[in-house]
Amino acid sequence: MYKIKLNNIKFRAHIGVLPEEKVLGQNLEIDLIVETNFDFSGKDELDETLSYVDFYEATKAVVESSKADLIEHVAFEIIQAVKATSERISTVEVHLRKLAVPIEGIFDSAEIEMRG
Repeated sequence: MYKIKLNNIKFRAHIGVLPEEKVLGQNLEIDLIVETNFDFSGKDELDETLSYVDFYEATKAVVESSKADLIEHVAFEIIQAVKATSERISTVEVHLRKLAVPIEGIFDSAEIEMRG
């Protein structure tokens, strides 16, 4: 068993509760941690591992099609989509950061973590 990570994937998305978030959109950053349910055999062959390209494409499809209000909903959908890429995945963890939050204050981002 081992983990595959994709760090700081960047997307432009149209999610959020406020109407202007859906119209103007905002930047998101996503970290994926995918835990396998098998041991690496040591062979230098693609079928001995999982494709992080598949993880990226599944994440991209969710983010680009979503008009969700909640980033929690998007994270949940990403987990489901990534897990659907292979039966050899035991757990997917998503860290989703919304960089432009319509809150008066100084901070870098709002982030949720979800594991499933």
